[in-house]
Amino acid sequence: MSASAVAIAMSGGTAHAQQSDADATQASTTDPVDAADAEAQEGNLIVVTAERRNTSLQRAPVAATVLTGEDLVRKSVDSVEQLQFASPSLTVNTTGQGNAFNIRGIGKTEQSSAIGVGVVTYRDGVATFPGYFQREPFYDIASVEVLRGPQGTFAGSNATGGAVFVTQQDPIIGSFGGYGLAEYGNYDKVKLQGALNVPAGDTFAMRFAGNFESRDTFYNVSGPWTGNPGDQEYVSGRASFLWEPSANFNAVLKADYNNIEYGGLPAGRATDTGDPLDVANNAPLAGRDEFGRVVLRANYRFDSGLELRSITGFQRGTTTMSNDADGTAAEGTPAAPAMNFRADITEEIWSQEINLISPDNRPFTWLIGAYYQDDRITIPANGGFVQDATPNSLAPLVFDTVIQGTNPKTALAGFGQIAYEFANGLEIQAGARLSRTTSANDALAMAFIPPLPDPILTLPQVDKTEDDRLNGKLALNWTIDRNNFVYAFVATGAKQGGLNGPNFAGLQPRAFDAEDVVDYEIGYKGTFFGGRLRTQIGGYYTEYENFQISIVDPDAPSISSIFNVAGTSKLYGVELSAQGNFSGFEFDLATALSNSELGTFFAIDPRLGTGAALTCDPVEGPASARCIDLTGREQPYAPDFTLSAGVQYAIPIGAAASLTPRVDFSHIASTFGTLFQNEALGDRLEARDILNAQLTLVAGDWSISAFGTNLLDQHYVAAINGARRLAGAPRQYGIRVSRSF
Repeated sequence: MSASAVAIAMSGGTAHAQQSDADATQASTTDPVDAADAEAQEGNLIVVTAERRNTSLQRAPVAATVLTGEDLVRKSVDSVEQLQFASPSLTVNTTGQGNAFNIRGIGKTEQSSAIGVGVVTYRDGVATFPGYFQREPFYDIASVEVLRGPQGTFAGSNATGGAVFVTQQDPIIGSFGGYGLAEYGNYDKVKLQGALNVPAGDTFAMRFAGNFESRDTFYNVSGPWTGNPGDQEYVSGRASFLWEPSANFNAVLKADYNNIEYGGLPAGRATDTGDPLDVANNAPLAGRDEFGRVVLRANYRFDSGLELRSITGFQRGTTTMSNDADGTAAEGTPAAPAMNFRADITEEIWSQEINLISPDNRPFTWLIGAYYQDDRITIPANGGFVQDATPNSLAPLVFDTVIQGTNPKTALAGFGQIAYEFANGLEIQAGARLSRTTSANDALAMAFIPPLPDPILTLPQVDKTEDDRLNGKLALNWTIDRNNFVYAFVATGAKQGGLNGPNFAGLQPRAFDAEDVVDYEIGYKGTFFGGRLRTQIGGYYTEYENFQISIVDPDAPSISSIFNVAGTSKLYGVELSAQGNFSGFEFDLATALSNSELGTFFAIDPRLGTGAALTCDPVEGPASARCIDLTGREQPYAPDFTLSAGVQYAIPIGAAASLTPRVDFSHIASTFGTLFQNEALGDRLEARDILNAQLTLVAGDWSISAFGTNLLDQHYVAAINGARRLAGAPRQYGIRVSRSF
C-alpha cells in the first residue's frame, strides 16, 4: 500500500486523498509484513516518512507520534503550539516572537537568537527558522510526525531532543478538486480556509491553498499602554507545482507566505498571583511576523530502484515587536520605571540537502546524505534591541540599551545509515554524522542616557566560534512476527555552540560550548485484533553534556547570556501510546513518566537584588545566599507526567451521513520555567488540564462541526520569560462548516 492512502488533509471532517512525496520514494516491492498490516487495518496504516523511507509506525525503530491532517482537525491542533496536547513528553511555550519547544526536557528554554534549537521543525523537508516565526498555522496538511530523541543520521539538521516533520499537501496529477472551510467562534474569531487542485495535462498539476484568521484579544489590559494588545490577524497562502514527466522523475516547487499580526503579547509580572489574563502594562504593545519560504524537492529513481533526492530551501522573515519588559503599569518612580523592550530582526536561511537512497526490497539497505545551511540574523541600526529605563542598571542612572549587527551561522554535514536484515527478522542499523558549525557576531552595543543623543558606553564585538562533531547511532531491531516488533539503540546528537553578545561589565564576550547528548532507548510495538489496536511503549535514559541555559547575566543585568551546565545532566523516563479503531469507535492514548537531574551548576539569581561583586563560578561556586547551587534540579519545561487521550464514535444516519461526537483530554504536570525554581518569584508553572470536544455531522461532501477547546476554561501561565509571565489560551468555542469538491 502506498503512503497516498494514508497521507490525507482534513477540513471539517472530510478527507482528501494526497499523493505525497513519500509516493515518489516508495520501494518497487512492498514489505509483506506492512502489506498484511495495511490489509488488516483496511487502509488505516500509519506511515513514518521522516527517515526518508516509507515505514509503518509499527516497524519504525523510533519513538514517534504521527498525526494525519484529519487528526489535526479533530484534535483542534492548528499550530505547532497545540502539538503539546497531542504528543507525550512535549511542551511548547510561546514567549513572544517564538517559542520554547522541548521534548523530554531537551530543546530551548529562552527566546534568543544566540541559541539554537534542540528540536528541529521541518516543513516539506526543510528545517525552518530556529525558534522564531513559529506561529505559522496548519492548513492543507498531509501529516505531522513528532520524533523523540536525537536525530541527524538520516536528514538535514542535527538535533538533541527530537524533530517535527510537517508535510504539506502536494498537487495531484489528473484530479481537479479541493475544499473550502468557514469558521466562527467567540472572541469574534473568523477563519476562512481552502485549497484548489488544478491538473494541467498528464505530467503537471498545481495546488493553491490559503488561510485567513482574525480574533479579538484574550486579555484584559489596564494601564497607559498603547497599541492593540493581543488582537490577531493571520494571512497565509501557498502555491505548489508538481511536474512528473516520467515514472522515474518528479519535482515539486512550493512557495509559502505568512503575515501575522498579533498585537504584541501582553504579560504580567512573574510574581503576580491573580488571573494571568488580567495584565497591567505601561509600554507600547505591538507584534508582527512576515515571512516566506520556497522549497524545491526533486527525486529521480534509477531503474535499479536507487533514488537520488534533492531538497533546496530559502526562507526570509522579519519580526517586529514591542512589549512591557517588566509586566507592570507602575509609573513615576526610579525604582519602577516603564520598561519597553523592542526588537526588529530579519533572518534569512539558505539550505541544501542531497540524499542517495538504496532500494528497500533487499536485506541490505543504506542512505547517505549531505547538508549545508547558511543562516543570517540581522539587527538593523534603527531597529535593534532597545530596552528603556532598565532598573537593574548602575543605579540611580537609567539607561537605554541598543544592540545592532549581524549573527551569521553555518552548518555543513555529511551523514548516513546502513542496515542489514537477517532471515529471522533481526536487523542491525548503524548511522553516523560528521558536522561542522560556525557562529559569528559582528555587533555593537551602546548605552544611552536620554535625552543625550550620544552613547555614554560603546562596546563592539567581532568574533567567531566553530564546532566539529561526530555523532552516530547503533540499533538492533527484531520483527518477531507481523504483530510484534522490538528495538533498542544508542544514539548521540549535538546542538551547536555560539557567542554571547557584547557585555557592558567590561569583560570579553564569552562563547558557549555545543551541547552533546547520549541517548539509550528500548521499545516494543504490538498490533492486536487484526490491526484494530496498535500499541507503542518505550523507555529512555539520556546523558546531557554542556546544557545551554539562558539567564540574566549577573555581570550585566540588562542582558541575558548563555551558560553551559558543567556537569552531566540526566533524563530518563517511559512513554506509552495506543490507537484503536473498532467499527466506528476510535480512541488514542499517549502518556509519559519522566525525571531529570541537572548537572553541576552555580548561578546568581539577579531577581534577588544587586549588590557588591562576588565570586560565583558556574562550576566551583562557592554556594551562598546569592550564588545558588542548582545541581540536581529538574530541567525547565520538563514535566514529570504528561497524558493525552481522545475518544470518538461515528453514529450512522441513513446511508450517506454520520454524526460523530469526540472528546480529547490533555494533562501536563506542573513544571518550572527557570532553573532557580523560586516559587515566590513565580517560577512554577501549574499543571494544565485541557478538555476539548467536537460534534461533527458529515453528509456527502459537506461537514459541519460544533467545537470547544479548553472547555474547563483553565486560566494558566504558559511560560516564564525573564520577569514576565505569559498566559495560555482560555476557553474557545464555535462552529465550522466545510465542503470538499
